[in-house]
Parts: sequence; C-alpha cells; structure tokens
Amino acid sequence: MPFSFSLCPGTLSATAWTNMEIDLPNLSPTERYKFLTSVVVPRPIAWVTSLSEAGVVNAAPFSFFNVFGSKPPLVVLGIGNRPDTGEPKDTVLNIKTSGQFVIHTVSEAQAQKMVKTSTSLPHEESEIAAFGLSTVPSVKVSPPRIAGAAVALECELHSIQEIGQNRLIIAKVVQAAIEDRFYDPKTGYTDTNAMQLVGRMHGPNGYCRTDAFFEIERP
Repeated sequence: MPFSFSLCPGTLSATAWTNMEIDLPNLSPTERYKFLTSVVVPRPIAWVTSLSEAGVVNAAPFSFFNVFGSKPPLVVLGIGNRPDTGEPKDTVLNIKTSGQFVIHTVSEAQAQKMVKTSTSLPHEESEIAAFGLSTVPSVKVSPPRIAGAAVALECELHSIQEIGQNRLIIAKVVQAAIEDRFYDPKTGYTDTNAMQLVGRMHGPNGYCRTDAFFEIERP
C-alpha cells in the first residue's frame, strides 16, 4: 500500500496528533503531483516568453519557479513534458535553441490571460497572437517582454539538468524592468503589495493573492 500510518512519540492526549507517512515513490505521478502542489504553497508564477528558431513568440506560465541566488543573480524553472504527447514543451525547445527567455510576474489584472496561455498550441502558433497579448522589445535578450507586466526579468541560460521527465533550468538574470510606480530607486524599496501579484495554490484552478502579509522581527 502506498500509504502507511505511524503515531508520533509520546502519550496520547486531547492535544496529541498523528502523522500519515506517504511513500512518494510508490504513488503514481499524478498522485505525487497532486500532493506536492498542495503542500508547497503558495508558489510564484513565472510567465515566460521565449522565441523559436522561426521567430514565433511563445508565452507560458510555470509555478515550479523561484529565485536561486544573487551572486550572480539566478532563477530556476522546473518544466516537465507535455502531458498529451510526452514531448518537451515549446518553452524548453526554445530555451535550448536560443539560450534566452524572459520571466514576468503576474498581476491579478493579467491572471485570466496568463491562464489562457497554458493552452497547448502547435509549435508554430504564438500565444501572444492567439490570446490578444502585446509585447515590447527586451533590452539584452531576443525574446520580447509582455506589455503591462509589472516586472520583467531577462534571462540567459546557465544550464539544464534532465532528471527523469523533469528539467531543472538554471538561468542568470541579465536585465530587470519594473514599473516606475512600484519602485523607489533612491531607497531600493519595492511596493510589492501595490503590484497585486498572484500565486499558485493547490488544485488545477487554485490561485492566491499576495497583498496580505505579516512581519516577524528576526533575532
């Protein structure tokens, strides 16, 4: 059985609890995905633009994403295969070919269009045109930026690690852009709340807002 049960050490009482031990390797890939994306929350969304050899602009969202370091500035993406064909996704093919891409944050105002770009289109079709998006030129990379995104991170590929049907993409951020109203260059302060960014939660349709937070002072 994939699930086993064990009690935490100690005497049972009204406040006692039990842990369910889950043997992830013995679950199906779907069950593993469901569990992991339900407990690793919230997850930031990378709305990625990339460019094919033929010049087609691809746009797609990924929530297996995070910042990875600042010396140098690194980001990571985790991208699996297409669920319908088992083939690499267009974003992966484009990054392998060009070594460049742009990551955008997603505001609540753009969330609907972001979700639409998760649709699997033929490689020769652009999500930008299909879903009524517009772009502006990037500064240091060839793939364009999505117009209206609060933040754009222009990235150059560092390396790709293939692990099973997963790909860990590590990239260096070579240029960043943020709307003037969200950033004070004198203090370096970013008004994150005002950007009204969204993140991913559990379930295929789960999202969250990021404009509510609390502070705990470090010792």
